[in-house]
Amino acid sequence: MNSRDSGLVERFLEMQSAERGARRNTLLAYERDLADAAEHLAPITLGAADAPAIERYCAGLAQRGLAPATLARRMSTLRQFYRFLLLENIRADDPSTRLEAPRRARRLPKTLTLQEIEALIAAATTAADPAVAARDRAIVEILYASGLRVSELVGLPLRAAPRPKQSSVTVAGKGGKERVAPLHDRALAALADYLAVREGLLPKPAAARERAARWLFPSATAADGRLSRQRINQILHDCAQRAGIDPARVTPHVLRHAFATHLVENGADLRTVQTLLGHADIATTQIYTHVAEGRLRELVHSRHPLAKKK
Repeated sequence: MNSRDSGLVERFLEMQSAERGARRNTLLAYERDLADAAEHLAPITLGAADAPAIERYCAGLAQRGLAPATLARRMSTLRQFYRFLLLENIRADDPSTRLEAPRRARRLPKTLTLQEIEALIAAATTAADPAVAARDRAIVEILYASGLRVSELVGLPLRAAPRPKQSSVTVAGKGGKERVAPLHDRALAALADYLAVREGLLPKPAAARERAARWLFPSATAADGRLSRQRINQILHDCAQRAGIDPARVTPHVLRHAFATHLVENGADLRTVQTLLGHADIATTQIYTHVAEGRLRELVHSRHPLAKKK
């Protein structure tokens, strides 16, 4: 990538960070996508590429066998980049306007049955160390009770723990947006049991203990003092094995899907589920109407005023 293109990309990334609150991983993905485009457009520069060049590049992406999701993301990056150049008067046109995102097949989210969730929670309590067992049960209960993303769970500070007569945690979600995640009584009880023994899981050295003490789920070994996303995955896999469930089926995101699926199956409306999940767009939440379509059909047949008339 030449120096002019590098400068344009840097300005674009600064705008995404400052004005749109893009996180580090998102910025790195933008940077990789634009670097790939610059490499394959050469000798045409990224900043000067015209519509035919951009369309040839995108056609080449499809021929390279990229997954539809990856292809859609790269095209989205290009559209955002050239829209930025246009708005900043760096270009007088937008060469990406004719790009059409590939159709993505709708994939239903993986989930677990209520019986499997119960077995997973029971298995969490069987860890040899009672403090670890209490922690693992609290993790499973909270993920299923709230639908938190794993990044949201590991990012919970100790002060996020509900105080007496409170029944929710405040979560910093995507884009830094806060939302309230209610917890039912069983999850609150599991959390209380864990907090009673949490001290025993803190590291002994003073510096490490100080780092870990601020997190709801501390780690005795992690550099930042908190459990990592990978460690949460490992905990869930261990619980799944003890519960007799294929560990490949159990991840934090699967528990999030189970939370939303079971709510819809039991009559929750999509707007409520959208708020609880922290989805910016209800279109993201609508996938759960397909997962729970059997329950929805039952609701129509049992509740619609004309369904009971012969």
